[in-house]
Amino acid sequence: MAEIRNIYCVGRNYRLHAAELGNDVPTSPFLFSKPTHALVAADGGEIVLPAGQGEIHHELELVVHVSKPFEPGMKVDEVVDSFSLGLDLTLRDVQSELKKKGHPWLRAKGFKNSAVMTAARPFPGVEGALQTQFKMLKNGVEVQRGNIGDMVFDLQALFEFTAEHFGLGAGDLMFTGTPAGVGPLADGDELEMYWGDERLGSCTIRLRS
Repeated sequence: MAEIRNIYCVGRNYRLHAAELGNDVPTSPFLFSKPTHALVAADGGEIVLPAGQGEIHHELELVVHVSKPFEPGMKVDEVVDSFSLGLDLTLRDVQSELKKKGHPWLRAKGFKNSAVMTAARPFPGVEGALQTQFKMLKNGVEVQRGNIGDMVFDLQALFEFTAEHFGLGAGDLMFTGTPAGVGPLADGDELEMYWGDERLGSCTIRLRS
């Protein structure tokens, strides 16, 4: 995996996902970040996650890689060179407690191995990506399916917002939001992530204290 600088994640960017968790749909992009220590490859092996901290939910997302600085007036296709499918894993019970206290989500979103990524593929461009659905199977059963056309804020809006408020440059990743269907993971779950009919990655979940 190439060196990664920042990992930006977009929350509540699919209306049905916001609804399933009882959240309002944001009126502007809602971003948080993960540390680079959260990255782990979905390369067919086991991924170890923390047990004993409540439910861990899967959130399947399109992840794009930025190859050069994004400047005002640029288009997404000019700066994105590759994409992956990723899982924004969430300690849901921990997140709920942090939200009640008004605290940041980092402990719920940034734990080790919480940013799962498949192997990268060349980015087909925004129009090309709109023609393809992505999905995840858990133990052979489809649990999530999405298309970037269903985003609340499209890639262009996300890039412009992120560049303005935080900066967006070479080596940055963006997890672009998850469609409906998130749910808990159990020890031994087999996960497979597909871009259209192509399987980009898989892993087995192991929960350990």
